[in-house]
Amino acid sequence: MPRWRWLCLATLLVALTAAEAHSEQDEDSEDGLDDTEDYREEPSTFLQVEYKTPVPMGDVFFTETFDDGTLDSWVLSKTVKEEADEEIAKYDGKWAVEELKENKVPGDMGLVLKSTARHHAISAKLKKTFTFDKPLIVQYEVNFQDGIDCGGAYIKLLSESDHLNLEEFHDRTSYTIMFGPDKCGEDYKVHFIFRHKNPVIGDYDEKHAKRPEVDLKKYFTDKKTHLYTLIVKPDNTYEILIDQSVVGQGSLRDDVIPPLNPLKEIDDPKDKKPKEWDERAKIPDPNAVKPDDWDEGGPEEIEDLNAVKPEGWLDNEPHFILDMNAEKPSDWNANMDGEWEAPYIPNANCESAPGCGVWKRPMIKNPDYKGKWKPPLIENPNYQGIWKPRKIKNSHYFEDLNPFKMTPFSAVGLELWSMTSDIYFDNFIICSDKEVADRWASDSWGLKKLVASANEPSMLSQLLSAAEERPWLWVLYILTAALPVGLLVLFCWPRKKMEEEEEDFDFKLSDLCDESYLELQSNAKEEADGGKASENEEYERSEEEGDEEEEVSLEEEEGAAANQSSSDDEMKESDESSEGAKKTLRKRRVRKD
Repeated sequence: MPRWRWLCLATLLVALTAAEAHSEQDEDSEDGLDDTEDYREEPSTFLQVEYKTPVPMGDVFFTETFDDGTLDSWVLSKTVKEEADEEIAKYDGKWAVEELKENKVPGDMGLVLKSTARHHAISAKLKKTFTFDKPLIVQYEVNFQDGIDCGGAYIKLLSESDHLNLEEFHDRTSYTIMFGPDKCGEDYKVHFIFRHKNPVIGDYDEKHAKRPEVDLKKYFTDKKTHLYTLIVKPDNTYEILIDQSVVGQGSLRDDVIPPLNPLKEIDDPKDKKPKEWDERAKIPDPNAVKPDDWDEGGPEEIEDLNAVKPEGWLDNEPHFILDMNAEKPSDWNANMDGEWEAPYIPNANCESAPGCGVWKRPMIKNPDYKGKWKPPLIENPNYQGIWKPRKIKNSHYFEDLNPFKMTPFSAVGLELWSMTSDIYFDNFIICSDKEVADRWASDSWGLKKLVASANEPSMLSQLLSAAEERPWLWVLYILTAALPVGLLVLFCWPRKKMEEEEEDFDFKLSDLCDESYLELQSNAKEEADGGKASENEEYERSEEEGDEEEEVSLEEEEGAAANQSSSDDEMKESDESSEGAKKTLRKRRVRKD
């Protein structure tokens, strides 16, 4: 397998292991809400910071830090909610001033909603009434310490009025703006609603800003303190920020629902559709006749007569049987819950069988069924189109070019219903200068963010924590740690050893070729020397015997010359074979590399 594939496999395994541990820890943090008190009894803080109560550096209309530990400047509502059950109609939800459970900053306190399934209402007066002649900036912190099932953490800016009584603050108290996070089910949102006065009839309508297009879920589930900021400008634009990042923006005139200004023309409510008006685009063909052989009777479906009961079908086994191992709960009340009966569970015998119970043939479509006859449709020659009422001028029409001019407000309040407790609020500020709000956030929320970042567990801590709860993760950790060692052995040690073996083989083969070459050369030399000796003997004989023997010695001399040439040829072939062997060895080594 190529190296890059091994490296990709190793990287993928490490990533999957880390992601598994991280995701499982996230699931524990979201799903294990009931066990939070077990590990929150003694929260640890790894970073200690010096906290000082923030002081606004500029002109403000309202600030609140709760660092004095009291609610002296706030008023609890003593009224009841209209059109609600008597048991929950009262605004009797509990409030407290406490530190954060996690990532606390020593000395920093906040307002905490303490009860569930109750109506909560608390409010406070502004230092001075806000009138919409300058930008409006509303900012505060929220921490869903135990998550949130269904409920909100929004605030209301209560409209100025001579009849405003904070002890009677309830859901129908007039407000100018409502802003803040809200969640129910899987619907995560941040409200920005303002009440707009119709200048013609004097009524108020709620205008909802379009929802942010970003995913807001993490702000509700990560149990961190988040900073919510609303900016409304005199140029009729708005911005919604979370943690000083813009998540929504738009125009007060164009980006609200329902539209700010009504239509110039509306449908005439007195205009009625004429009785003879024909809106049918197609009608049944009046000249069509039902065929004589059309049979409208018969069932739509019939039994499949070719079907056969599968082999092994259990006719006498029910699909569900009583759970004989079930026990009656200890808190079962027969008077309230009725007589206890064991629950039914799937029959285990039916899982391995093709089916249980009485077997019936399956139903198929009846090929002879045609259904009730209907004449085909044709174009309606009298079609007049879809009728619409005529338009008339809207008597309530107006055009508000400056919706920023809203009703002044003089108090801020929280009117909430929640199914989760311990919702934390802190560091409210209402001003007109963005720099003032930013400095305020730096001295308050900035410290919380710094402590939370410092206390964030490292990747190693997350892996070890996940392995403590799921021991099988240690197998993945060991494999992940051993993988680099295995790759090192695979790519380094075996390759080096193979290269040494190839060098030894090359050396031995070269020695073998040299030995064979020397042997062939010596054989050729011996043959050549033998030929010369025989030639001398023949020459001596020829001198003794005379001229006749001289011819024989000449023939022998020619044979010796032939032997000499053959020896030279053999030596050449030996050299060529040796060179060929070396070339072959080189080719093999190149291919192997």
